[in-house]
Amino acid sequence: MATATEYDLIVIGSGPGGQKAAVAAAKLGKTVAVVERRHMIGGVCANTGTIPSKTLREAVLHLTGMNQREMYGASYRVKEKITPADLHQRTSHVVNREVETIRDQLMRNKIDLFVGLGSFVDANTVRVEGPVEAEHRTLTGEYIVIATGTSPRRPDGVDFDRERVLDSDEILHLDFIPTSMVVVGAGVIGIEYASIFAALGSKVTVVEKRETMLDFCDPEVVEALRFHLRDSAVTFRFGEEVTDVDVSSTGTLTTLASGKQIAAEAVMYSAGRTGQTDGLDLAAAGLSTDDRGRIVVDEHYRTKVHNIFSVGDVIGFPALAATSMDQGRLAAYHAFGEPAHDMTALQPIGIYSIPEVSFVGATEVELTRDAVPYEFGISRYRELARGQISGDSYGMLKLLVSTEDRTLLGVHIFGSSATELVHIGQTVMGCGGTVDYLVDAVLNYPTFSEAYKVAALDVMNKIRAVEKFHAEATARD
Repeated sequence: MATATEYDLIVIGSGPGGQKAAVAAAKLGKTVAVVERRHMIGGVCANTGTIPSKTLREAVLHLTGMNQREMYGASYRVKEKITPADLHQRTSHVVNREVETIRDQLMRNKIDLFVGLGSFVDANTVRVEGPVEAEHRTLTGEYIVIATGTSPRRPDGVDFDRERVLDSDEILHLDFIPTSMVVVGAGVIGIEYASIFAALGSKVTVVEKRETMLDFCDPEVVEALRFHLRDSAVTFRFGEEVTDVDVSSTGTLTTLASGKQIAAEAVMYSAGRTGQTDGLDLAAAGLSTDDRGRIVVDEHYRTKVHNIFSVGDVIGFPALAATSMDQGRLAAYHAFGEPAHDMTALQPIGIYSIPEVSFVGATEVELTRDAVPYEFGISRYRELARGQISGDSYGMLKLLVSTEDRTLLGVHIFGSSATELVHIGQTVMGCGGTVDYLVDAVLNYPTFSEAYKVAALDVMNKIRAVEKFHAEATARD
């Protein structure tokens, strides 16, 4: 093996967290190397997760003409017969462009990219096994960042065949559009794919062993999403557990613990994810993982080994591309002593179902539990000119406002552009703004953003009514 090459920082994994850690260190003038598997430049995010799944969603929305059916009728289609090739064409185009953008960014910042499987020799040394022996390398680094991401968890006893029984990564390569489908797991990924295939016309059954779905979201928003999915022929089986999946040449038969059996052309498992740490030989560096392959870090993303940091999905919650990016940047800053503000606790959550769901801040359940006095205001898209123009009559935006100082406590959105709109509320909250700002603000018309002003006026009317009652009671006394 060749003589070891020395770097200030070695990053294992080129997903959002690893990429930003590498670039941040390079901007500080450090020598940086990134190690990534052959066909995974950009990590899970660019190749099998965030980017391709969201591109697939956009392709489905466009080709099915779903957003136009409000005006043109339920039978409206942009393309009558949608094929997997139609969907894969757009997805592969976007993924290839994203990978090239990442390559270019690494090159522009003079970051060395090594293609191969990385593993630890010791706490400062990484072995890279390239596609051929001549490309094997040994790298040494003052600091190392582990950003290897996660892979779908595969329950024991399930025969995944990449054709009819698939995990949430393999589903992107499904070579037919099933007329019926079982989705096991009602988490974020499961609900996103259930809504996508329902939009394509598949009869989807979602099986979830818990009694609810997305219980970290606002219950009213979740109920709206569930109603909309049921209207799209999605069946929910809550409190049910899969015991067996039989496969034939023509389909699958899923058996539940209750005795129910569901025949479908395909089954997708979305049963959580585990850290991709098996091949790293962490023990050689003095590290270990929990039972889900995740690495424990402190508030600065430092592992128990002083010079090794870890960021992104591999360290667990919240496991979002957006937070992973900031974790990577901050890990590099902390490693090299660069002053940095810690990541704000005010982080938006986006669920790219059809329709979208997004929120920031507290839910009504949390505020009620903590005895925080609040009032809510709602705007419904059907009352907005932009909602009528876009054919979205189901969307809604909810504001939760403190009745003590009128600050925003939470913003919850269901419908078109939810994941974009949430940032307006996030900004107001992050700056300590009150609902009065939204009441007084002049917003472009017609836009979805106008929903903020409508909801703000709604909540102010409620607060004003309570204040009037108290004023009249005081006057009577």
